[in-house]
Amino acid sequence: MMAMCLESRLLLRKVNDLRSLTPRRNRVKLKWATTQPKQAPTRVALQHFDANYSIQLGPLWPSVRVALLCQQKYGALINNFSLDDALTEFRAQGCTDFISDRAQPCSELKCEGTSEVSQGESDVDSQQVSPLRLSSNIKCFVFPRGDVTRFRPARPDMCGLLGYYLMDAASVLPCLALDVREGHNVLDLCAAPGGKTLTLLQTQAIRFLCANDTSASRRLRLRKVLQSYVPRELLTDDQLSITSFDGTMWHEIERSTFDRVLVDVPCTTDRHSLMEDDNNIFSRSRVSERRMLPQLQLQLLLAAIEATCPGGEIVYSTCTLSQKQNQSVIEQAVCQAQENHGIHVQVVNLRPLTEMFGNTFHFAPDLQLGEMVIPHLAANFGPIYMCKLRRLT
Repeated sequence: MMAMCLESRLLLRKVNDLRSLTPRRNRVKLKWATTQPKQAPTRVALQHFDANYSIQLGPLWPSVRVALLCQQKYGALINNFSLDDALTEFRAQGCTDFISDRAQPCSELKCEGTSEVSQGESDVDSQQVSPLRLSSNIKCFVFPRGDVTRFRPARPDMCGLLGYYLMDAASVLPCLALDVREGHNVLDLCAAPGGKTLTLLQTQAIRFLCANDTSASRRLRLRKVLQSYVPRELLTDDQLSITSFDGTMWHEIERSTFDRVLVDVPCTTDRHSLMEDDNNIFSRSRVSERRMLPQLQLQLLLAAIEATCPGGEIVYSTCTLSQKQNQSVIEQAVCQAQENHGIHVQVVNLRPLTEMFGNTFHFAPDLQLGEMVIPHLAANFGPIYMCKLRRLT
């Protein structure tokens, strides 16, 4: 009886397993990679940020996490080249120009405490006064804190130029920090898609602007932005050049040429990585590219330092919270510029800028190098990291 029960169980097991009824020549081995659902890049990004930013930001991370996963807040950069009068409409809606409405009467801040970084450490070795003049021509309107109203799309004027450009208002800060003066030659080393390039042009102080980007598709987008906002007579080769060089190799083209250099490097674009699966740096096909980002960023910053003339200034910026892509890159660049190229660079303290705009943006506290706008539900801009460098030799 026991033997019959055992035989029955074995038979049932074979019947339940349909593979046993399939001829061996027709059996296909199941592959885990094709049968198990793959994690979306946005999910991978969130897991990565949870693991890293919970340590880096500590108790700030839960609120930053919520803000990153919520609707982003935008600002409207006024296009001074357009005849469209958007200012009256924005003020009627309760919007304010966060720059002029918060600026000191003289529109000049003094950035004190310029610090020198050496051997990978941050220490203040001198207290120098560095006046930062905010251009009165840059205007960016935002809705009040806590107001998530969205701006309507911009309309073209009679000349076909759009009245304003919608962007993360925190992205204007690196352009303000660059402190462009009358007659400066300026390099935007990673210019596409064009928001910061357009912001720099609003100063109407630049003698010559070089906007560079290696990506053909992004460069096309940059051209479209400039054509939609800037008159043709200002897009001539003697005033503006759009180039396609490898930014890391800029020293092979020219050195010590520009008064100001903006290097808004490729990064993990934290907010995009959490919201969009398309073109996501956390997709499986881009793992090696993501791991190489800090090295690419370092090479771009070193190229920017070499491109700047002695006495000139560089602003490094990203849209990530990652310390490896922010402060660590600055530390390495300052050291390598000295050791490998004989270039002495100082880090300029931007704290006065953050104190000025603390009512509009939420800044990370106690950063040793640079300043960072962190997302907050009441002011859901960023993330934007920026650090200003001055080339001394």
